[in-house]
Amino acid sequence: MKITAVETIRYRDRANLIHVRIATDTGLTGLGETWFGTAAVEADIHERIAPILLGADPGRIEALNRQLRPYAGFAGTGAELRAASAVDVALWDIAGKAAGMPLCDLLGGRTRDAVEVYNTCAGPDYVQKTADVRPGNFGLPDESGRRIYEDLTGFLDHADELAASLLDMGIGSMKIWPFDFAEGAADGLDITAADLKKALEPFEKVRAAHGDRMRLKAELHGLWSLPAAKKICAALEPLDIDWVEDPIHMDRLADLGELGRSTSPPLAGGETLGGLGQVRDLIASGGIDRPIVDVVWGGGVTFARKAAALAEAHGLPIAFHDCSGPVTLAVSTHLALASSNVREQEITRGFYYGWYGEVVDEPPPLDGGMITVGERPGLGLELRPDLVDGDMAIRRQARA
Repeated sequence: MKITAVETIRYRDRANLIHVRIATDTGLTGLGETWFGTAAVEADIHERIAPILLGADPGRIEALNRQLRPYAGFAGTGAELRAASAVDVALWDIAGKAAGMPLCDLLGGRTRDAVEVYNTCAGPDYVQKTADVRPGNFGLPDESGRRIYEDLTGFLDHADELAASLLDMGIGSMKIWPFDFAEGAADGLDITAADLKKALEPFEKVRAAHGDRMRLKAELHGLWSLPAAKKICAALEPLDIDWVEDPIHMDRLADLGELGRSTSPPLAGGETLGGLGQVRDLIASGGIDRPIVDVVWGGGVTFARKAAALAEAHGLPIAFHDCSGPVTLAVSTHLALASSNVREQEITRGFYYGWYGEVVDEPPPLDGGMITVGERPGLGLELRPDLVDGDMAIRRQARA
């Protein structure tokens, strides 16, 4: 089997989403995806990666993964590594289809039939216009009214009702980020007592209404200095937080270790890191209780399965990040089912029940707070033809 074509598809109405499709001489195709900087990713795939892939055997995934690792941009989650990640996912999709097996079964089989989800409480238009992860790009609704599963305004205005809605769906864990709206988040140096009190209110509402029925996760988006992060974590301690995510930027590993030793809430993070070396250093800091990796940012399936094994060797659970697209959710779910040290899988129900069905033909089945995959081989989903052939798609193809 040989690779005959590499195609990228990005979208005028979803600036951060890009897909890659790899075609072979047998008729099998593979689908990959990544998020952010789509024009740069597209350029790297066609200028650097396509010449490597065309004519190659797609089954030699480990060898190709090493070839796709760039000399510059080999760590972190820059455009080169995101491009290579999307391609790696597409190669594993082909491998599953060639074997006639869902990806999770190809990776050693399922450790369970379904995995619990937690809801990242974003709305359907969260971070859709640019790559800026700040309130101005949170896609808050305008005066025309609320949309279905507008969970970001939900946690800001009526967190108790939002939690009730999730519990009714069988979802017992939610992640929110009210600290991003504090005035001090602009430079991250400090947070005032008033802003700290205001940011705690959504957590307190959920606890008052639902007790410990809902597990709460706090997202800090790496915005804060070490002293400010200590102050926030200390304020969260009485609320029995499931974890505090990215309390500081993940390149400050010495600070992360100090923060972990000074606070009781578990710390999670790592989705903005790429490559096994950075995951190794993250774990070695001693500050992280729950490493998080993004499959389509950090190096693809080849990377993520090794990262999960690395965490397992240190007695740690791992989590797969998803607040992007449906292919990311699908590949993350396959990995979660095949990994013994994954407790739960992230979803954004505003995306899942909003626009995912417009992009792919069959998102991973989600019911009763549990997510699984179907029996189709590979990732088990394809792009909708009307999306790819529509006016909003920007397509570019390289052929052998």
